[in-house]
Amino acid sequence: MRLLGYTRVSTAGQGAQLQLDALVGAGVQKRDVFSDVTSGSKTAKQRPGMRRLLDYAEDGDTVVVWRIDRPGRSLLDVLATVNHLRDQGVKVRSVSDNIDPETSSGRMMLGMLATLAEYERELVTERVNAGIAAAKQNGTKFGRPPVDADEITTKLAIAEDARAKGRTAKDAARLVGWSRATLYRHRQAADT
Repeated sequence: MRLLGYTRVSTAGQGAQLQLDALVGAGVQKRDVFSDVTSGSKTAKQRPGMRRLLDYAEDGDTVVVWRIDRPGRSLLDVLATVNHLRDQGVKVRSVSDNIDPETSSGRMMLGMLATLAEYERELVTERVNAGIAAAKQNGTKFGRPPVDADEITTKLAIAEDARAKGRTAKDAARLVGWSRATLYRHRQAADT
């Protein structure tokens, strides 16, 4: 029987050291920890680290996670991942939640905690959306700033003059602070 670990963080800036320390403390060797640094919006099977873990785990192994929400983004994803592992004969254990899905009470706790984690994420999303709505109501503009048509015409004329004098499109675009693609896009828009 092997102890295999799994960690997941949403961004590289977050770091998984806390999770890794907990897994090592639970007896998992560092070499047996599979990790993902990816958005939680991806299902478990879409994450490369989880895919490697699912392919590697064998009957009799135990997958150890820091918290039960690490294997999946939503209640359905967590349950699908745990059930997939259990169907392979692989046990799942959560260190900080102390959940053992091999027992009926563990399965109940798994469902409750996954539901609460999903609820928490939905609350965060609601708060962010409410903040954006309030900012818009107060006049905050989102997205790219509007482009001044006169400025584009001036920059296009400068770039075209540079092209006529033998400069490459890349150099002419750089002269006015654009990329070559932006120069071509503005040129095409001006021709239509």
